[in-house]
Amino acid sequence: MPITQDILVTLLVKLGVVASLASILTRISGVKRALLREVRTLGQTLRFGLWFSLIFGAGVLTRVATGSYLAGDLGLEGSLLSGILGGYVTGLLSGVLISVPAMLHGEYVTMPLLAAVGVIGGLLRDIASDPEDIWSFSPSFSLSQDRRRTLFHLVFFAAILLAEYLRQGLASRFEPRFLFSLRPGPGWAAEAEVYVTTFFSVVLPLKIWNYARNESKLQEQQHLLMQARLDALTNQINPHFLFNTLNSVSSLIRTNPHQARMVVYQLSNILRRLLRKSDNFSSLREELSFIDDYLSIEVVRFGDKLKFRKDIEPATLDMQLPSMLLQPLIENCIKHGLSSKVEGGSITLRTSRVGGRLILLVEDDGVGIPESEMATLLDRGIGVSNVSERLKVLFGADFRMDIDSRPGEGTRIEIEVPELQTRLAAVS
Repeated sequence: MPITQDILVTLLVKLGVVASLASILTRISGVKRALLREVRTLGQTLRFGLWFSLIFGAGVLTRVATGSYLAGDLGLEGSLLSGILGGYVTGLLSGVLISVPAMLHGEYVTMPLLAAVGVIGGLLRDIASDPEDIWSFSPSFSLSQDRRRTLFHLVFFAAILLAEYLRQGLASRFEPRFLFSLRPGPGWAAEAEVYVTTFFSVVLPLKIWNYARNESKLQEQQHLLMQARLDALTNQINPHFLFNTLNSVSSLIRTNPHQARMVVYQLSNILRRLLRKSDNFSSLREELSFIDDYLSIEVVRFGDKLKFRKDIEPATLDMQLPSMLLQPLIENCIKHGLSSKVEGGSITLRTSRVGGRLILLVEDDGVGIPESEMATLLDRGIGVSNVSERLKVLFGADFRMDIDSRPGEGTRIEIEVPELQTRLAAVS
């Protein structure tokens, strides 16, 4: 390119183009995954190289086709970035493919230059002892940080300048029609502008993509934390239920050995089902089957004193709800509501679907909860507080759990959660 007074404007536009392009790429999920993946198979490496070639080759094609949009040509920077993020194969492949529009335009020095720059990027990736050394690269070096990382950053800095030096050197040896470059005006300041622009055209995308990478890591960590909390809460439920059942078996062994064997058999069916389930969600139909097995064990303890009524809306049977959600509530009704009531009592379970939301109602006619204990109910015990905590982890604020209890009359727990039939795969 001949020396013009618009060179500085072109360089500034170039920085704007590279920053915009880097931001756009983070919004395309497939490209974002390819950018942030640290380890790739051969197929993924080739696809990554093709992505880079299409994106940065389009800028070269635009410059060649229009003959005026010079700031859109980011072929050198794209080849170097491809090698840095993908390695030798990706850098070499991208350098060759990005240069195709220029080669067809007669700029025959472009291909060997961009291929070499892509390999230089691969060398940088190879000498980095940790991928974080690449992502943490910064124009400002701190001598107080790890010396190994500081040395790598100095090499990184020199490699970017070397790539531009190669382009300027080759451009001065060959006619302009054989190699495109933004040639500075006279004086060291003008020449420094070109080098600085190339430097930031490589660094800016890395910074933008690193921000997206850190954001993805944070989301992944939050997901893992949520799963860990769910696992911990679920592990609280199962031992609690097992402990109470084994107490019943212990009593039956002395009084009714045959009944004890039946309870053990029923318990084994329940545990087998628990061991098979690894999902956070299950259908209401499955939960009701589990409740039936659970109550068949509890009836052994209470006999005719325990009655269970179900009022299930058919449309709710295949709706999804958190696994093991109902059992702690029913267990709570038995333990705190009915066990101390001499004449026993009943538990009622109702379900309905209203406006695309599942409503669950568990109600007993037991002794109720004293008003003084209602305020701290969710802070005590395992049953109700566990259910509340699981709902918070799974749904955030998108759920409702109301508890109403009157001493001597019973307790009523109503839960409302969003319909999960279409969301289950994404959530679990």
